[in-house]
Amino acid sequence: MKKLYLAMLLLCTAVSFAQTRVFKIVDKNTQKELTSAYAENTTTNAIIYATAEGLALQVQQSYRIKNLGYQPVEVEITSTTPKIIVLQPKVNSLAEVLITGNRLQDPVMTMVKPDISKYVVQPKNVADLFSGLNGFSLIKRGNYAIDPSFRAAQYEQLNIQYDGGTKVMHACPNRMDPITSHVSPEEIAKIEVIKGPFSMRYGATFGGVVNLVTQSAQNYKQGVSGSVSSGYETNGNALTTMAKVNYVDEKFDLGVNYGYRDFGNYEDGSNTEIPSSFRSIDYGINLGYNFTEQQRLQLNWRQSFGRDVLHASLPMDTEYDDSSIASLDYHIKELSEGVNALKFKLYYSFVDHLMTNENRPNRSIVEASSPVESITTGGKLEVDWQLSEEIRVFSGFDAQLLARDGSRTRVVKQNMMGMPLPEAQVFVDKIWQDSYVNTFGFFNEAKWKLLEQTSLTLGARLDLVTSDIKDPEADFEDLYPNLGEREEYNFSFTASLTQDLNEYSTLEFAFGRGLRSANMIERYINHFSVGSDPYEYIGNPNLDAEVNNQFEVKYASNYAINHGFFKGISFEASAYYSIFENYIAPLIDTSLNRKYMPNQEPIHPKVFRNLDDAYKYGFETSFNLALPNDFNLNWQSAYVMTKNEDLDEALPLTPPWRNRFTLAYTTNTFWSELAYQVVSKQDELSTSFGEVETSAWQTLDFKAGLNYKSYQFGVAVLNIFDEFYNNHLNFAFTNQDGFSRRPITEPGRNFSVFAKYKF
Repeated sequence: MKKLYLAMLLLCTAVSFAQTRVFKIVDKNTQKELTSAYAENTTTNAIIYATAEGLALQVQQSYRIKNLGYQPVEVEITSTTPKIIVLQPKVNSLAEVLITGNRLQDPVMTMVKPDISKYVVQPKNVADLFSGLNGFSLIKRGNYAIDPSFRAAQYEQLNIQYDGGTKVMHACPNRMDPITSHVSPEEIAKIEVIKGPFSMRYGATFGGVVNLVTQSAQNYKQGVSGSVSSGYETNGNALTTMAKVNYVDEKFDLGVNYGYRDFGNYEDGSNTEIPSSFRSIDYGINLGYNFTEQQRLQLNWRQSFGRDVLHASLPMDTEYDDSSIASLDYHIKELSEGVNALKFKLYYSFVDHLMTNENRPNRSIVEASSPVESITTGGKLEVDWQLSEEIRVFSGFDAQLLARDGSRTRVVKQNMMGMPLPEAQVFVDKIWQDSYVNTFGFFNEAKWKLLEQTSLTLGARLDLVTSDIKDPEADFEDLYPNLGEREEYNFSFTASLTQDLNEYSTLEFAFGRGLRSANMIERYINHFSVGSDPYEYIGNPNLDAEVNNQFEVKYASNYAINHGFFKGISFEASAYYSIFENYIAPLIDTSLNRKYMPNQEPIHPKVFRNLDDAYKYGFETSFNLALPNDFNLNWQSAYVMTKNEDLDEALPLTPPWRNRFTLAYTTNTFWSELAYQVVSKQDELSTSFGEVETSAWQTLDFKAGLNYKSYQFGVAVLNIFDEFYNNHLNFAFTNQDGFSRRPITEPGRNFSVFAKYKF
């Protein structure tokens, strides 16, 4: 801590006093005042809404001025900044964002991580971008297959999507290729989160919605523009490059990007080399055409190619992982007095994945290769109705169709006694058994402005889920003799109330009942090791949908101070409680035996079952102080407790209490951040999941960047004190020479540099 205090003292070297000035925001064409405009502080991300007098903004601070339907403008407030700020009406944009700053449109219980591309410190994976979002943790199996976890919800419990609805589902049963691995981190403009089942508009939702908003050419200046960037990390000799070119005119826009990433094995805090290298190539094309100011069509195409990916905590490695994603969006607004907009989306994604044990120690006993594939198609149609000035309704239909197939070929060279076979034996094991899970949803959500300071949200959706297994293994068919197409009907709903206590603070109450039908692993996997433990797992096609009944309250305030040392204070706190029904978890079944290597422990497999009694509760808080001379101090804290009453233990993958302190300095040309993270030990364990106690750990990171004309530079020192640690959610080393079965450790000290040129 002394080192942290010293670093903070070195950064906080000057004090000055700020003033507040009031600005009018007007339409460029009509000069009409925009009373619904708001400002977002580019340093603290704090939101300031306009009052009857206008927008009260602090001198020596930079803000992004926004209003629905207008192009945002970034303004640095000085004593000479004009008191009238003009916004340009923007050509109709698509519904790739969920949170717009409009009370009669936005969901409740949300948070946003904006401007990700502005402060680059070379993340390895899109999931790494979640590290600064309060309440998020990471599930790590290597340096590539990283999944985000939010409040102990993960995998399909989180509704993760791109640009307001596009999905790409993994092909590998061990999740070597989660959705976060199919788009380059440099393409992500911001991350939006709905913290629970509090909106019905974005698909079936259990633990929350995560929307990854990618960069679009329509948001760049007219004419030709672009950028070239490159970064390097010392720990693992990691190299990334990215090139982008955009063309924009009044009717048409085109964006093309290309990225290459080459990461080697990193060293942890004890200088142990962790098998984690990978290479990937990504490219994307987005085309947009504006028929009118109210009508737009957009096409996106992306491909990603992963090669030679090492997974330290999985039984095999990825030879290749190729994905293709196509999406078509159409949006028309102001159709009539009662219809605000109509939005339509179609998407298709294909993942072709091959994993082998070519570089693993058991290769001399058995050669294994598993080619698998996943196809996801879907879409959405939504109508935005204006029933009255106070009531807005969103009605629609969405669909997600998921099909997977693939097998594992084993060439066995030795018998169970370890003796070579006179002739190798070949076996083919069905992984996905040619299965599908299709979901069709119908939803309605209403926003009702009860009073000037009070708004109510009511929403409901009905999901029809159909599933089937078309090529079952004989033993799976023996275990479940009544296999066939199954239909499920899931009804979800939500109700929330938002109350402005005054012009500085807001209180939100929400209840949501979200349902999630079992995913394909939970239904159809057959004697494969897909957990963090060495058990074989067996699916259960008769599982009931799990239910999350979540209650949450949130208080948020944002005060600008005209005098004194502190220039602004913002505070946010939320507390939640979830009662689960039919929670899906794998349980040991002593009536069944291991199928592959039957003499190896553990002998009995796990079968997915519904739990009768489970719950979780927790809180998140954040506190931000705007200090003189462009300094900013922030504290975030997130805690979650889970309970599986059936087994009297915690639910699997429950993260420990996490606190993060940051001291930042930001101007238009220079930014720096000192981040101190404190994570408690985790002794609330799911022993049936193979979890072990994780020690507490602390890390200190320093990041800095410079924007000079068309150039952008960044440097970072991560894990400054070379801490040796592992996250509690990390999987254990598996089938690796020289490693015992313990959780994989995180990178030690790491230096990085980044450079970008924009034209």
